[in-house]
Amino acid sequence: MTAPESTMAQFARRMLSAKAEQFTESVIREMTRLALKHNAVNLSQGFPDFPAPAEIKEAARQAIADDINQYAITWGAKPLRDAIVEKFQRTQGVRVDPEREITICCGSTEAMMSAMMAIINPGDEIVVFEPYYENYGPDAILSGATPRFVKMRPPDWNYDEKELAAAFGPRTKAIILNTPNNPTGKVFTKAELEFIRDLCVRWNAFCVTDEIYEHILYDGAEHISMARIEGMRDRTIVINGMSKTYSVTGWRVGWAIAPPEATQSIRKVHDFLTVGAAAPLQQAGAMALHSPQSYYDKLASSYAEKRVRLLRILEQAGFTVFKPSGAYYIMTDISRFADPDPRRFPADTKDVRFAKYLVEEIGVAVVPGSSFYNDARDGASQVRFTFCKKESTLAAAEARLSKLHAES
Repeated sequence: MTAPESTMAQFARRMLSAKAEQFTESVIREMTRLALKHNAVNLSQGFPDFPAPAEIKEAARQAIADDINQYAITWGAKPLRDAIVEKFQRTQGVRVDPEREITICCGSTEAMMSAMMAIINPGDEIVVFEPYYENYGPDAILSGATPRFVKMRPPDWNYDEKELAAAFGPRTKAIILNTPNNPTGKVFTKAELEFIRDLCVRWNAFCVTDEIYEHILYDGAEHISMARIEGMRDRTIVINGMSKTYSVTGWRVGWAIAPPEATQSIRKVHDFLTVGAAAPLQQAGAMALHSPQSYYDKLASSYAEKRVRLLRILEQAGFTVFKPSGAYYIMTDISRFADPDPRRFPADTKDVRFAKYLVEEIGVAVVPGSSFYNDARDGASQVRFTFCKKESTLAAAEARLSKLHAES
């Protein structure tokens, strides 16, 4: 390194936030960029490549034509807040106040960040199940929380109750719960939620629950919101949004449902982070949330077929698959495949080398498992696929993955 370069590096370290140095940019979004670069089939990032429902798109167009183009109320347009109240009561049996307990945000990602910043103080700890959606790690760092990780183990992604109990303590402010879970597809049972409830009550902690995949369920699994568990109504912050249920990941309309005191803090953080979500898309969201039950039944049925399709493709290609109970991802074990040449695909762990090999040589983009763990070595034998894709995409993936050869 030359002297000027060294000086600039030292200057950057002084001038830039130390928080941002503690995490990388999104591995999931990076894999989408690599898929585009190498003309690969993108089974990495969880966005549908098929059209959103025509009625929802028309509602957005109509809202723009009706000049709903200026700021909505900071914490969300009333029609959408009212629709959230109606749907949450209909699906979970929990009544919330649209004026005091709902905040509309720029996607569930911002809702989670606003919630974290609203409740965390220096020295607070949060409990996070792993493998976890990759945003939760940076969320903890940016909000100032210290994460305590608790493993879920394949094939059923169960957690050890003693390990979870040991993660709680006097500094615990919250546990982050994602059900149905990304990346594993685990759907937490009532008994599991009640065990978590008992720990939250004992240690006076929140449960921040990400429920974005609530309607994507299989094999009779039931989504139960923690807010519906006895004793948790005033300890739960529910994060949700339009992205996955209505196939509009680019609209960035999400929300947080929280007790009034927590909502006051969330609204203040949200206001100064983003001011508000897109007004015409909130209007369309109000219509979408009033969709009939048949819409949600068809959604789950369609994804069930895609799940069967990709499970078969992956098994035939030689992957060990972990069958999901919800969401639209499949975690796999890659132990049966040879480790790609580290000289050609340099990386610290096999999963990253394998993912690079897949996207560059096979033409399929996946997410390396290490991006879902605090310690990269824990995910070194795993990669994640998504099946929220049209049939032609899955067929193209099948043809390309047929070139793989697993060891016996």
